Amino acid sequence: MISSERAEELMQEGWKRADLHVHTTCSFDVLPVRELHPESLYEKSLDLGMDFVTFTDHNTVNAYELLGWDREKLVPGVEISIRDMKFAGHALHVNVFELDKEEFLELREIAKIEPDLKNFIGYLKRHRLPFMYNHPFWFEFHQKQNPCAVPELAKLFPVLEYNMNELKQKNEATIALAEKFRKGIAATSDTHTGQLGKVYTLAKGENFREFFRNIEKGKSYIVPEDLTREFLIEEMNIWIDLIFEKSQKNRDIKTFLTGIKSLDTMVRISRSALLSCSPKLNRTAMNLLYMISNTGIPASFYLYSEESLARKIGKKMEIEKKDKA
Repeated sequence: MISSERAEELMQEGWKRADLHVHTTCSFDVLPVRELHPESLYEKSLDLGMDFVTFTDHNTVNAYELLGWDREKLVPGVEISIRDMKFAGHALHVNVFELDKEEFLELREIAKIEPDLKNFIGYLKRHRLPFMYNHPFWFEFHQKQNPCAVPELAKLFPVLEYNMNELKQKNEATIALAEKFRKGIAATSDTHTGQLGKVYTLAKGENFREFFRNIEKGKSYIVPEDLTREFLIEEMNIWIDLIFEKSQKNRDIKTFLTGIKSLDTMVRISRSALLSCSPKLNRTAMNLLYMISNTGIPASFYLYSEESLARKIGKKMEIEKKDKA
């Protein structure tokens, strides 16, 4: 881990940087607003000086259908969900890079019709596609947590993710796994609000393949951040702005659902007939939500629940270790 100041020095020496986990409007849980369209985020990435630009939307490569597959610094990517309940016991999210449309369709078929993780990874290796294990200690809300399986799963991946939206305890556990099994680490924003490049990974490489290979070998640096109260307040305020200001003229938002109750509730409020017809009332509702967000209470509550969850995961893993011993 290095500071952004040290990263700037390394970039002057030829090191390359990339944020390897970014979502656009092509993801189901990203608001359909202009600022989050693939074209807008592509231009933003170039403006930020990213050496490689990739978009990893949920189970879709539509961003590349919109942008084109061959543009300057663009690396086709996708985040694929695979539910191998027999081997893994829960759903995994895997980022895959440098794939084409045919490879994506074949991978999606494996993930949906034959959800066999080893077969899935076997395909990635045969096709020499770079891939990464996203947020290893994250579990879908409706599924049983299976943290004891994570170390065995981590062995199958060349790179593990240090995710800005995860607690420090979870990211530290991921780093411990990477050190134990000699895996690479990539720091990512996993942004759904256009805040790409807040964290990133540095490595050398004349092309993306060389860049990623150096990450696999541990010849890389990360500029990380962890989930904090201040970050959550900022993120919630961005969502409020996107929902009440940026998306007011976009009809598609009516059917938008993230699965996050608080965000979906805000969308429903903003789309109500009363607020839609009254700009003044809409502004009042928005300012009220800003006020609630800025108290830090929602952020503190979320952190408390996540920390409680992290402790439970830690206890489960300790019990598993004792049982094996």
